[in-house]
Amino acid sequence: MTRPRRAASAQQAEPFGSLYPFLYGGTSDVPAVLDQVRRSTVAKAGEITQLRRLIAERDGARLAACARDCAAAFARGGRLLAFGNGGSATDAQELATLFLSPGNGARPLPALSLASDTSVVTALCNDIGVEVVFARQIAAFGRSGDIAVGLSTSGNSENLMRGFAEASRRGLLTVGLAGYEGGRMAEIDGLDYLFVAPSSSVHRIQEAQTTIYHVLWELTLAALAGTDPVR
Repeated sequence: MTRPRRAASAQQAEPFGSLYPFLYGGTSDVPAVLDQVRRSTVAKAGEITQLRRLIAERDGARLAACARDCAAAFARGGRLLAFGNGGSATDAQELATLFLSPGNGARPLPALSLASDTSVVTALCNDIGVEVVFARQIAAFGRSGDIAVGLSTSGNSENLMRGFAEASRRGLLTVGLAGYEGGRMAEIDGLDYLFVAPSSSVHRIQEAQTTIYHVLWELTLAALAGTDPVR
């Protein structure tokens, strides 16, 4: 028989207790812990559902318009360049893969994640500075008519700001995904589209951003096929 897990020490509970009260609440009552886990999971599911609904109501029309502009760019031979830091770098890679290799018979579209080439990224960070890691790649790869998509939870990353500035100078369609209230991204005059997940939770922001770029991909394919469902 498995013994109930002993309550975490006060030292462990201090940094994590507020995040995971069902694990650091000083209880060894397994049914009570499982009930708290269930309620926490239901609450988080409710939060992301509400956030997605808010974004759909507020930004649905602009998301459809962005997809039509992306489809037009692809139709003219454009490519998508995605970029972000940390977890947002992972999202940038998923976004590029989604367009480039969607599977299920969907149309592949040219896309590249600027955070995926470790040799390029580390060389730029080491030799020049992390603030230019995306701008330099956009200067090298970006062409007028391409699409630049930058993802950030805070919306404040300096290397994204410089990346967008370089993309605007070169005539790329610029699309930003941010959290909170948009951060510095909301202050960029040249950003063509900005989609904000208005939350202070990094987890909920990234979940909502995943939904945004999946919808963007689906609507782009629909627009390319001439079956735009929201025109």
